[in-house]
Parts: sequence; structure tokens; C-alpha cells
Amino acid sequence: MNDILLMLPGPTTVHPRVLNAMSQAVVNHRSAKYGEILTETTELMSKVFQTPNQSYLLTGSGTAAMEAGIANTVAPGEKILNVVGGKFGERFMKIANTHGIESKELAVEWGTAVTPEAIKEALDADEDIKAITVVHNETSTGVAAPIKEIGKVMKNYDALYIVDTVSSLAGDEVNVEKFGIDVCLTGSQKCLAAPPGMAAITLSDDAWKAVDKVETNTYYLDMKAARKSGDKTPPETPYTPSVSLTYAMNEALKMVMEEGIDNRVARHHKAANASVKAVKALGLELFADEAVSSATVTAVKMPEGITDSDFRGTTRDKYGVELAGGQDHLKGNIFRIGHMGNISYKELTQTFAAIGMTLKGLGVIDDAGAGVASIAESYL
Repeated sequence: MNDILLMLPGPTTVHPRVLNAMSQAVVNHRSAKYGEILTETTELMSKVFQTPNQSYLLTGSGTAAMEAGIANTVAPGEKILNVVGGKFGERFMKIANTHGIESKELAVEWGTAVTPEAIKEALDADEDIKAITVVHNETSTGVAAPIKEIGKVMKNYDALYIVDTVSSLAGDEVNVEKFGIDVCLTGSQKCLAAPPGMAAITLSDDAWKAVDKVETNTYYLDMKAARKSGDKTPPETPYTPSVSLTYAMNEALKMVMEEGIDNRVARHHKAANASVKAVKALGLELFADEAVSSATVTAVKMPEGITDSDFRGTTRDKYGVELAGGQDHLKGNIFRIGHMGNISYKELTQTFAAIGMTLKGLGVIDDAGAGVASIAESYL
């Protein structure tokens, strides 16, 4: 039994209910039985996306849905505007380039969020842009983009609005219909708190019109094939799905709906606010601009004089809490606390106890309990 507490920006701890659901017998993925659970799961998925549009499950990580969202809606040679303010904004751009799409980068300083005004300026400057990509929650930096406000801007343009909600759906406010999102995608192992390996995507009518015009240039992630199979009776997936992961997603989504989306989002925001206060109580410095800080992950500057391996190695190996490090040029310069999925004051208390004891042991601070005391105050 792994007794390490995962406080990562995914994967997250999976509830026993979800693990137990995966132990059900595997059924024929072309059977009526699987069709029933697929139907129920995709309907639940649409409810969590908050859209009347059909949702589709993809056996693959969130990156698979990112690729499906771009490759099916924008043709090679057409232009796409990629907002890049972190590792996953970069990934959208790399996917576009892989498919021969002309990528225009809207660069944002890591640790800050893109503004609706910047997107408006970029669209005004080039009427040939067919779509824009935005990462709602950039886990590499701990920044949340203002997708609701960007949606208001996008209503005035024909470009498709593609949003990555892999690490925000069911942890921050995402309303596909109200925000005017054309392509919304997510992954299983973040705020939904299911095991890794499954993604989901939903498309608007405008996005489907674009799909029908684009000559298919991807095989496994072909959304026309997904739609055709999904329209069967009983519905199917075009290729063999992970039946057990479908069971897991079904149960995880039921738990989301039982808690209530608004309540779940509020719980994540409370955890984020408590984490920010605890970080400050320990005398540490946030990496992201606090005004746009994430509801699901907090990025913290590494204290001077200690290494990433000493710090995170100690929290994991001595105190049983696994934190995430920095990526690319931030490697060794920040650490990241994931507070998403099935997270409450208990997990945060254990996390900040580990951080406090590690920092005191490394001679960085004197009061190892300041973070825990702050968490207690936040939840009283």
C-alpha cells in the first residue's frame, strides 16, 4: 500500500468508491451493457461541462483531447492563435505545428495571465485566425486565465474558442455554454479525481461545422469517427476504450454531481486560499501573481540556499508528502502544491506540516508549525 500523500497537480488521490468501480467485470465494449454505461458517463460529463452538447470520452491523457480539439477543427495551413504562458500553452502550440497549422504565439510572462484585451488586439490584427487556444489553469505556473471574460470577447469574432480545462474542470468555474466555449477538453486525473488515462471533449455546433470542413488528418483522434460511433444504438467508441476507466469516470462524475459543482468549486477555492495564506505564514513567496492564482495548484518560489532534491526529497521520503517541482526554466526554482480532487483541511494540514518540518530541518525557518496553524485558522 502506497502511503505517500499525492499533493500534485495530477494525478490525485482516487476515492475508494472509484477504485472499487474499476473492479467490476470487463464487458464487451460493443455490447448494450457498455453502451448503457457509456451513455450515462457522457451525459454526466456534459453536466459537469455545463453544456447541452454531446461529450465524448477518449482513451488517452488530456493531451489526446488537446490534439483532438485542434486537429479536427483547424486545417493545415490555417492560422491558430496560441496563448502561451506556461508548459501547456506551449503544448497546444507544438500540437498545432505538428499538424501543419500556422501557429501565432501570444506570449504571456510565466506567472501572469493573458488579458481579454490582448486577445482582442491579436484577433483585430489578423482576421485570418480560425481559432484560439487558452489553457484555463496553467499548472506549470499556478495561474488561472479569465476564460469567462475571454468568452465575452470571442462572441464578437468568428474564430473558434478552444479551452483546456484539464486541471480546472470541477475545481474552478467552467461553464461551457455560458462562456461561449466551442471546444472544451479535460482529463480524468485532476479535479475529477479518477485514475489517469482518460480524457473528455465536447464541441459546439460551430465547432462541428469546422470539423465537417476539415479533411481528417488524424486517425485515432478523428472526431467524425467518434461522432459516427457515438450515434449508434447502442453508442460505441470508434476504437477499443478502456472499459475499466469508463467505470471509474462514471463513479467519479457521480461523486462530483452528488457534492454539487458549485460546492465542489467553492471547496477548491477555499483550499487554494488556505494554501496561499499558509505559504505566506511560513515566510515563503508565491510565484504566480496572486490576483490570478489558481484554484487548484499553488506555485511557490524555492527558498534560497536549498535544492529541489533536498526539499521535495525530504517532504516525500521523510514525511510522506509528494509535491511537484518546476518545469523547464522553473526547474529547481519553484515547487508546486496541488490541492485538487478529494482535498480537505486534513490533506492540507499534513502537507504544510511536512513543508514546515522540512524547512526547519534545512535551517530555513524557526517555526515549523506556522503553516499548520494558518490552515487551522482558515478552516475554523
